[in-house]
Amino acid sequence: MFSEIAPRYDLLNRLLSFGADQRWRARAVALALEGRPRRVLDLATGTGDLALLLKAKAPEAEVVGADFAPPMLEIARRKAQQRGLGVRFLEADALALPFPEGHFDAVTIAFGFRNFADYPRALAELHRVLAPGGRLVLLEFPPPPKGVFGLVYRVYFQRVLPFVGGLISGSFGAYRYLPESVEAFPSPEALKALMEKAGFAVRYELLTFGVAAIHLGVKP
Repeated sequence: MFSEIAPRYDLLNRLLSFGADQRWRARAVALALEGRPRRVLDLATGTGDLALLLKAKAPEAEVVGADFAPPMLEIARRKAQQRGLGVRFLEADALALPFPEGHFDAVTIAFGFRNFADYPRALAELHRVLAPGGRLVLLEFPPPPKGVFGLVYRVYFQRVLPFVGGLISGSFGAYRYLPESVEAFPSPEALKALMEKAGFAVRYELLTFGVAAIHLGVKP
């Protein structure tokens, strides 16, 4: 599914979020780089937006982008070459990462964690590849917020977004999957509890009235 929508993925991210996704990614990058990491993994990197932003903001750091959709990675590599940014992109499974224990000082995931088949197992792998004191930054869509804004957002998310996304990408199934996966995703508090159970010290912040959320987990 992700391979199928790769050619229109970046355009639809900008369009369907009204450009807010770029602000959300900038915040995630700022949190990831606070500790001046030497090695950073951007997992579920997709077309590489977050990995490339990490490298642009921290050129001295080694940045690796990993994903399981080869067409997405090909776009990421082209973007890195065009921008002159030395990011290594590779195909990998989030539940069995090909890296040694404690290899990274920071791991970022933007809008990919909810697609993992096993959240506890993924968190255990992320904990394993992080060095002590390392940071895990998860940027995700929590279930729509409550109240009037949440009601309006839910109508947009469940009706307008799948139609526009499907029309432009040619894959209506992919953009029906998006709101379905968000509705089924743990609440911010529930995700915090999952991360704490995996061994992280966790705090989170809500963005744009709760449309998105960033969880910061630190490995003791």
